[in-house]
Amino acid sequence: MTGGFKEFENYMRLELNRSSHTSEAYIRDINQFATWLTGGSTETFDYASVTTQDIRAWLGSIAHANAPASIRRKTQSLRAYFHWLLKNGKIKANPASDIILAKTPRRLPEYIKDEEIEKLLTILDTEDDYKTQRARFILLMLYATGLRQEELRQLTDDDIDFSLQEAKVTGKRNKQRIVPLAKEMIEEIRKWQKTRNSKYPGLNKSAPLIPGINGKISKGNLYKQVHDSLSGIPASHKSPHLLRHTFATAMLRNGASLDAVKEFLGHASLSTTQIYTHLSFSELQASYRSAHPRSKQNHDIQADEV
Repeated sequence: MTGGFKEFENYMRLELNRSSHTSEAYIRDINQFATWLTGGSTETFDYASVTTQDIRAWLGSIAHANAPASIRRKTQSLRAYFHWLLKNGKIKANPASDIILAKTPRRLPEYIKDEEIEKLLTILDTEDDYKTQRARFILLMLYATGLRQEELRQLTDDDIDFSLQEAKVTGKRNKQRIVPLAKEMIEEIRKWQKTRNSKYPGLNKSAPLIPGINGKISKGNLYKQVHDSLSGIPASHKSPHLLRHTFATAMLRNGASLDAVKEFLGHASLSTTQIYTHLSFSELQASYRSAHPRSKQNHDIQADEV
């Protein structure tokens, strides 16, 4: 009995409007489970015979090698898959529905200090070669707009409205939003397009804003551009998402409202955006402890008592 993995992936993409990244991750998780359950013979995988005990045993077997967040997602992948089978009348009950999701620690997002990212952009701007200018433009777009890496990959020239100074962004589940662009950013885009067109002459209006060998730049290449460019930045995860965190933190620290940042980031819920207020509050606490006389006095007393 086949698992219908391809049909489930199509359901994820076409009916639920899940991103390719999410769909691929879910299918990968389900394949891992099927491989474990069948001892490598996935063609013999029988979804109708899967029990809750099977799923718990698999999750237990991989718990030591996976972070809680990964275990949580793998559980969600199986829940969604068996829910789809149940919905289509292929099984009578969802064996993953009673599995408790692993708790994940709520970590404060890392960010880059304003002066560090500005210094990096200035250094990159001293180099005229195409690859360096492309890396600089990618960093600048992510930092100045808060876009997700996939949103940046999907941007085309048609999505940029120079007269209105805005970009039309397609986010998760194909939801579109308008992101305003500063005058300086408009000038940077025009500058980049000239550089890009010299490398790829003859591009039409629907061309990717950041092209690659085959159309738009690949996910792997974009990630590598950011990771390599941030090599000197003190952060544990030098990823495009780090620049998204940096954008949100800079906005809130400089007076933007939480609702405004939510709209910029394309968050569905305000609770997702609120983690950045926690970050700002932790900075306030640190400033208070280091600057206020009463706080410094209490700190000195505690230090003496140790």
